[in-house]
Amino acid sequence: MEQAARYSVGIDLGTTHCVISYLDLQASQALSADEVIVETLEIPQLTKPGVIEESPQLPSFTYIAHASEVNSDALILPWSAQPQPLVGNIARELGSKTAIRLVSSAKSWLCHSAIDRKQAILPVGAPEDVEKISPFQATQYYLQHLKHAWNSKFPEHPLSEQSLTVTIPASFDPAARELTAEAATAAGLGHLSLLEEPQAAVYNWVKSSGKDWRDQVTSGDIILVVDVGGGTSDLSLVAVSEDDGNMTLNRIAVGDHILLGGDNMDLALAYRVKAKLAQEGKEIQGWQIQAITQACRDAKETLLEDNDVNEVPIVVPSRGSKLLGNTLRTELTREEVTQTLVEGFFPKTAIDEQPKSQRRSGLTQQGLPYAQDPAITRHLAQFLSKQHEAAADLENHSSDSVELETSASDPLAAMFDPLAASTPVANSDFIKPTSVLFNGGVLKAPAIADRLMSVINEWLSNAQAEAASLLEDCNLDLAVANGASYFGYVKQGDGVRIRGGLGSSYYVGIESAMPAIPGMETPIEALCVAPFGMEEGTSQQATQAQFGLIVGEPVHFRFFGSKTRRHDTAGLQLEHWSEDEIEELPELQVTLPIESDSASQPRKPGDIVPVHLSSTVTEVGTLQLEAIEINHKAAEPQRWQIEFDINR
Repeated sequence: MEQAARYSVGIDLGTTHCVISYLDLQASQALSADEVIVETLEIPQLTKPGVIEESPQLPSFTYIAHASEVNSDALILPWSAQPQPLVGNIARELGSKTAIRLVSSAKSWLCHSAIDRKQAILPVGAPEDVEKISPFQATQYYLQHLKHAWNSKFPEHPLSEQSLTVTIPASFDPAARELTAEAATAAGLGHLSLLEEPQAAVYNWVKSSGKDWRDQVTSGDIILVVDVGGGTSDLSLVAVSEDDGNMTLNRIAVGDHILLGGDNMDLALAYRVKAKLAQEGKEIQGWQIQAITQACRDAKETLLEDNDVNEVPIVVPSRGSKLLGNTLRTELTREEVTQTLVEGFFPKTAIDEQPKSQRRSGLTQQGLPYAQDPAITRHLAQFLSKQHEAAADLENHSSDSVELETSASDPLAAMFDPLAASTPVANSDFIKPTSVLFNGGVLKAPAIADRLMSVINEWLSNAQAEAASLLEDCNLDLAVANGASYFGYVKQGDGVRIRGGLGSSYYVGIESAMPAIPGMETPIEALCVAPFGMEEGTSQQATQAQFGLIVGEPVHFRFFGSKTRRHDTAGLQLEHWSEDEIEELPELQVTLPIESDSASQPRKPGDIVPVHLSSTVTEVGTLQLEAIEINHKAAEPQRWQIEFDINR
């Protein structure tokens, strides 16, 4: 008989930092939900060769060292007599000096659908003599380090036997979710659940607020969760409702995956320092930018705090025999940081301002699909406008939250118009949050938090809505991991659980049956196979409709997703849709096996098998699509798994 898990463990697998928190389930049995204790694991890691220190954060960096660069005896960790992959603080430190060997942003690469995420491509742009690893492998390295750190502290309760929750961005597509779960399995972890990071932040707020959380919100409220981390910005909406006299939380909307965060801000400061030195006649080379960026990251954290420090020195490293004479020095001031970050990334904008697109070059280097517009406030305005009807179906929500002004033009058409940036929408055509919860290290800075709240409340004031309140949290760096471990406790039936399910509706392309027409592609309809909000551990059949499945020869499956079509039901077929309404996901190219229970009716390549389609959201939170043969003579119908492409 399998032994029950002793601990609920939460892992924040962040773009720039990883954190692991835990809650003793056995000790919590005699406690109420607001009395349980969540702790953070101090993670042993190398800070420099031969030096091991503990920290609550493991920087999400891997360094590919040259064989002669570091003595292998100086790279031994407590749990192994052999050198392990260089991850954490030592990787970031070595990488600041030799950037071509540093792997960063593996999490962002893991959800980049235009690449093979299991191909060894990182570090991007490194010379051929530098060994490369895949985004999947880098993710596995971080999880393995966390596993060893846990097992060294709790040898009698290995992590593989605990109730584990790993957090992911709410905007992760099915392939990225599947890859994250697969990386955890490859790292030797089990009993895994996936939890959206904004939901984890809400769980942490509920836990840290204790019984008082019910006094801070009321039925009908909309909580806007703004998560600005090191590499991404993640937006979600959580509605507060009432069910049989008890308050409930419902995650009703998630935003797009926006590659925009603290890394962009550090780089912006680095180029500001570069420009300052250039004005003094001091030119720096590209390799020095990495070290300046690291120095600016540290200076930013100091200068954005509420203290009396007004400037921080910046030292630019040099190479050559005259290191001391060639070393450049300057400073970064509080005014420069505030102007660059607050005005550059959080400018005062109107609710009808949409993210701006820059004119692109025809050729570009291989890289991540970064957001073109650095203004997080414009991305937030777009999100609130797109999701203006997100709470319409929930009871106890006032019409003010979703009120639409009538006009001669169709506001929905204007909102989904590709030229929306030049076609303002009415001020009331956005969902109006009543509370705001911040998450992510960037929003620890009072200057940034104050600016963002003032922008949001100005939008609400202009729409004649009440100002939103800020829900205070204790530690934005640890909130996601803490919330994830508390979620494992809530799953046992204690505390309030956020109702969420799928954050998008998903569709598979169905080719129309029609004669060939010269110069015209066969029309594709989108069949909804998994509706918005479909819960983990449930399955749905896409109606009784019959489809033809081609077996034995190469075919491709097209998949689509929508974060706004929340009313589509399983089995609904769409003939037309807007590109801004439904997004095409990576296609799957596969040859399905020829299988048959009947020797008298052997199949051949290209045969079309009549099937029903069924979808399942696993307990982990990944989506599976299955084609089930319609064969009344067979004792057990044939089944084909049609998985979202996780190898691109």
